[in-house]
Amino acid sequence: MDSHLYTVNIVWRNDRKGIMCSPELKNVNTGDGCIEVATPPEFPKGMPGIWSPEHLFTAAVSSCLMTTFLAIAENSKLNFVSFECGAKGKLEQVEGKFLMTEVMLEPVVTIRDEKDRERAMRVLQKSELNCLISNSVKSKVTMNATVALQS
Repeated sequence: MDSHLYTVNIVWRNDRKGIMCSPELKNVNTGDGCIEVATPPEFPKGMPGIWSPEHLFTAAVSSCLMTTFLAIAENSKLNFVSFECGAKGKLEQVEGKFLMTEVMLEPVVTIRDEKDRERAMRVLQKSELNCLISNSVKSKVTMNATVALQS
């Protein structure tokens, strides 16, 4: 596979807030491919209710798990009803520096048939091992997966 570049541009707007855009992404509703980003409220002058770098970091790991799962599930012909994933990113101060030390993933895959439970768990585990974002960061990534049966 060839290398790929992903372009993101950030422009400061005011206070501790800016706008992040990618010319490669065009939002169907707004046409701009942009989101607001800000310092999180836990920091001085942080802003609640706006995506922060810490949220985006956690979201990158979680969304990579999902997209990796979808590809592996399709290739494995896993019949599933839904995929959801809660994620928590842990920010700590280590040796005087702030680090995202851990991302805790809690995916839930719902299946129709009990016979698919073990295969669904294997697909989840393979997805965790092959997630390119998790493999690219030094943070500890843990996964507490659940396979649920559709009721």
